Amino acid sequence: MRSSLLVALCLSGIASAVKAQPGGQQGTPIKPGDACPPGMTLIRPENCRGPTAPVPSILDYRPKSMLVAPANPRMKAKFPVIDFHGHPRQAVRSAEGLTALGATLDSINVRMMFVAENVSGAGLTSGIALANASPTMKGRVAFFTGISFRDADAPGWVEATIKQLETDVAAGAVGVGEIGKGFGQTTRKTDGTRLRVNDPVLKPVWDACARLKLPVFIHTADPEAFYLPHDLTNERWLEMALFQGRAISPDVHPNFEEVMAERDSLFRANPKTTFVAAHMGWHTHDLGRLSRMFDEMPNLYTEMGAVLYDIGRQPRAAHDFFIKYQDRILFGKDAFEPEEYPYYWRVFETRDDYFDYYRPYHAFWKLYGIDLPDPVLKKIYYANALRITPLVKATGFPK
Repeated sequence: MRSSLLVALCLSGIASAVKAQPGGQQGTPIKPGDACPPGMTLIRPENCRGPTAPVPSILDYRPKSMLVAPANPRMKAKFPVIDFHGHPRQAVRSAEGLTALGATLDSINVRMMFVAENVSGAGLTSGIALANASPTMKGRVAFFTGISFRDADAPGWVEATIKQLETDVAAGAVGVGEIGKGFGQTTRKTDGTRLRVNDPVLKPVWDACARLKLPVFIHTADPEAFYLPHDLTNERWLEMALFQGRAISPDVHPNFEEVMAERDSLFRANPKTTFVAAHMGWHTHDLGRLSRMFDEMPNLYTEMGAVLYDIGRQPRAAHDFFIKYQDRILFGKDAFEPEEYPYYWRVFETRDDYFDYYRPYHAFWKLYGIDLPDPVLKKIYYANALRITPLVKATGFPK
């Protein structure tokens, strides 16, 4: 017993002596709970070391995975899809563009695209007329109308806005949006103050949307990381460095929680209006928060444009969330880059492990398939969108 104790004490002393060699072969000790010094990483508990080889930049370190696992890429979606969050830009502004758009959508099995450009009046009606005249795309492109919120408290603004909504619905609009992120952040009232998302002056407009059966597609704020310090603990550091305008200064804009509180207040105060929160409300990193919103707000739906990086890194939690709220989630892509759609199909339709995301600056991690059952895929891909847009006349979808 005594000899065992002596051996243990000797080993402990040796380990302490080795760990205590600053910068030496065995590393640099740190206190419990401390982070490693810059240029070092943890190699053992409370022990850090820096590399002896030159360190590549974050852009140049591109390790190739050696994982050998089943791979089931999907070029086409399993069922026809409605892209609720479409930005086809020039493709819907000419007959030739529409024809080319149709061929591209066919290649990935997107049956219909909602044009979410927040455009009203002449720009909207000309797009609708062009699509209706297309022999291949009539019934495959639907248009949202738009609202300009600048000087929304000016005399006559509410009445003029509602009249324009009615005119646009008569022309063929099926929803409102995408209302941009400037609403709640940079849009101003006549006195120069910020127009809050839940400003009561807007209540008659939301009531009109409910009466006209127009879902309101609204993009509020930006990812929460953009509001945090742009330092080396921020997982969106590279994106914010590449696109410097994405870092949001608290000196210029309201903070994330303030804008989100206003948004939630808007949803609660207008229970008869259907709202669709773009980008899953920027809460894919906190599905519990979005779950509580769904439970509290039966008029709320969401779409997943540009947030696949969060869905695919939590396959079990995301699978359970999509199953539970299968009637509230819509497919949406946002930027129209056809080669990126298959990543969505792979995440939703397979059990694949550890595969690349399509934009490394969005996510330095890998994705996993969440393996949704067919009935859930059908709801997310098209059925939910058709249910909340009663003005859409659509064909070509399974019953």
